[in-house]
Amino acid sequence: MKLRFIWIGKTKRAAMKDLIADYLERTRRFARVDLVELRDCSAAVNDVKQIVESEGKEILSRIESDPVVVALDERGRELDSIKLAEFMEKHRLAGTKQITFVLGGHCGLSDAVRKRADFALALSQMTLTHEMARVVLTEQIYRAFTIIHDLPYQR
Repeated sequence: MKLRFIWIGKTKRAAMKDLIADYLERTRRFARVDLVELRDCSAAVNDVKQIVESEGKEILSRIESDPVVVALDERGRELDSIKLAEFMEKHRLAGTKQITFVLGGHCGLSDAVRKRADFALALSQMTLTHEMARVVLTEQIYRAFTIIHDLPYQR
């Protein structure tokens, strides 16, 4: 199985960048991993709606043929670590070739991206910075694989 992470903007804080890289590298023991960082449109445009639509079009151009798309969205469903592991394992056993996780920019995801997604995942009811959300997501994906393979990390 291949995992693809698509998000808007680069991770700027070195500590966060290092954590993300570490969890992605750990995850590579279990799946192929691809990271796509798209350009943040908010610096060039002041209109929030235009930013969301522009970023949405860019995201959609990258996910149009992906078999399973998970959009991270505050309105999505919260899963505990076990349920996330079950979600991942269900797709692995079903022969899903790729799962793509999408995180929008600071202004959020477009309705078109939400509609394209097969599942909307909320990491927490609390507000997280985008960089922190990336760390939490990559850690939880790694944790899911350790749960699936009954490794001591999750205990």
